[in-house]
Amino acid sequence: MNVLRFSDLCAQGKAAGQRVFIRADLNVPQDAAGNITEDTRVRASVPCIDMALQAGAAVMVTSHLGRPTEGEFKPEDSLAPVAVRLGELLGREVRLVRDWVDGVEVKGGQVVLLENCRVNKGEKKNSSELAKKMAALCDIFVHDAFGTAHRAEASTYGIAQFAKTACAGPLLAAEIDAIGKALANPGRPLAAIVAGSKVSTKLTILKALAANVDQLIVGGGIANTFMLAAGLPIGKSLAEADLVGEARAVIEAMKARGAAVPIPTDVVTAKSFAADAPATVKASGDVGADDLILDIGPQTAARLAHQLMAAGTIVWNGPVGVFEFDAFAHGTETIARAIARSPAFSIAGGGDTLAAIAKYGIEKDVGYISTGGGAFLEVLEGKTLPAFEILQKRANG
Repeated sequence: MNVLRFSDLCAQGKAAGQRVFIRADLNVPQDAAGNITEDTRVRASVPCIDMALQAGAAVMVTSHLGRPTEGEFKPEDSLAPVAVRLGELLGREVRLVRDWVDGVEVKGGQVVLLENCRVNKGEKKNSSELAKKMAALCDIFVHDAFGTAHRAEASTYGIAQFAKTACAGPLLAAEIDAIGKALANPGRPLAAIVAGSKVSTKLTILKALAANVDQLIVGGGIANTFMLAAGLPIGKSLAEADLVGEARAVIEAMKARGAAVPIPTDVVTAKSFAADAPATVKASGDVGADDLILDIGPQTAARLAHQLMAAGTIVWNGPVGVFEFDAFAHGTETIARAIARSPAFSIAGGGDTLAAIAKYGIEKDVGYISTGGGAFLEVLEGKTLPAFEILQKRANG
């Protein structure tokens, strides 16, 4: 993908003394008192900001936080806690600026944090008037928030249209490279793991992947719907009976290409959805009418792990069972550890997937961990993300 990269501009000395506007993703979770409870996104934004400061740029950073009402700033919408944490990580004061759209005072070698951009009227509808004002603040716009790359908003798309120069920051560039490696030119076999509660939420992803992957591993409630499509009993398990036809179509599409959707041969069941519910391993054909399927069985997990060890590329979105309950976590752990050991290039994304990666401590063994939930899913659907589209347009003149 042809986009300008901020790292290249810095290396060429083109950021020196320039006004640099960085759209970061600093949308961090907070407790009731407003304290940041998990700062991964803040830490991930530091390399881009450091890069700009090292170049001697006058640096402005903004992000959304939560779901504020446009034009109505409230204290709970403030990036103040983020400014404090960012200052600690950068080892310098980070001044927080409100009402910044009509002008910002910042000197070369300084950094300011611009208050929650989603409070600005016209942000979500990508107002050209707002975007032009933002673009006028800077010489270089840097998009470094992959988590917002699927949204065409004033601070993600409009500003990139009108800024003198628009480029990808290191986080966004890394996402572009990883996605290209995994989907545009993958090592084969290409295995995709798509799991979650509902087929309906990931139907377009499943259809898109069915045309490209060699193995499409389904898990969770999605797998139950596919088991129904294969004529297997699922008891009272979560499934979407009205989408059995769609699941069958995906199976047939894969089969026509000589590829496969592996259907579980054994499962772990319980009589109730609870952490302390007794777990029972059953052959897929033996699921009772009052059973809940909460995980894939050990035989299925071992077979899938063997396939993943032989893969060239692995795309992972979603745990294959209720991994939050230890009795039903074996399948997800087996898959996770197989991905960690596999020589394949692996890319993983989605909130539950990241939680599983953290639970099993395999962060360093996954080829690339995507930071964007919705954006990652839209890439898997085969969509061109607005952020990628506008940055490509600007790079191509």
